[in-house]
Amino acid sequence: MANVTNDPGEEFNVHRARLFGLAYRLLGSATEAEDAVQDAYLRWNAADRAAIAAPGAWLAKVLTNICLNRLTSARAQREEYVGPWLPEPVLTDEPLETAEQRDSISMAFLVLLERLTPAERAVFVLREAFSYGYREIADVLDLSEANCRQLHRRARQRVGERRRFDVSAQARRRIVERFLSAAENGDLAGLESMLAADVVAWSDGGGRVSAALRPVAGADKVARFLVGLGARFAGMGARFDLAEVNGEPAVVAFVGGGLSGVLVVESDGQLVRNVRGVVNPDKLAYLARQLSQRESAAGS
Repeated sequence: MANVTNDPGEEFNVHRARLFGLAYRLLGSATEAEDAVQDAYLRWNAADRAAIAAPGAWLAKVLTNICLNRLTSARAQREEYVGPWLPEPVLTDEPLETAEQRDSISMAFLVLLERLTPAERAVFVLREAFSYGYREIADVLDLSEANCRQLHRRARQRVGERRRFDVSAQARRRIVERFLSAAENGDLAGLESMLAADVVAWSDGGGRVSAALRPVAGADKVARFLVGLGARFAGMGARFDLAEVNGEPAVVAFVGGGLSGVLVVESDGQLVRNVRGVVNPDKLAYLARQLSQRESAAGS
């Protein structure tokens, strides 16, 4: 039997951060992840908790199945999405435990997960991001171990090999500082010199605001695109700052005091390899709240 406290919320909160991390990786949306975690809490609150021997495992199973149901409808919505789809950005100021955990919350990783079926995604996330054994995954998904192994193998094939850059946080931040300076100053040549020849830039406006409807590829085109983007934000009186978003250094832009965009920069410590910008206001609400809470905490 589990030790049960009088307050169901107290024990649930012990697991909340881990549950949110799981839901976010499964859904690619911080807002939907919060809703899924809340649904899991409601089921926890209504359950016979004295009969739950392992609350963490029970909650992971409940939450995963909630997310699987949400993923089915989300896939249909994303097929109709205007322009490139990117996950909702989240602040990751707190040090992540391992390079693997940082990788599993990166935008690159989350975009690759969109290739998978809901079941493949669940197995892959539980295995790759949370180091679950196949028996544990089988218990969560009510599948056989053999089936889970097959789903994981298929998911790895669909995702393919991912480029990983073992670069210190300081080195990544330095290149983004230079990147921002060049973009702000309209230094096209300087910016292009920091970009890999095969660099790609994605921008997610979701049809809500102006954004490139297709990825921009190549150092020359990306440099011109970013200088134009910088000029556009400067014309709106934007203020720029740096933050760690999805495990990578990022440029955040504020217009009139509100968050208007975020540019996540992936580099190998020498050159920028990928740039992912989110300007869809619907996707910025969670990050804006995180930044506001951080500012309030710093001022208290």
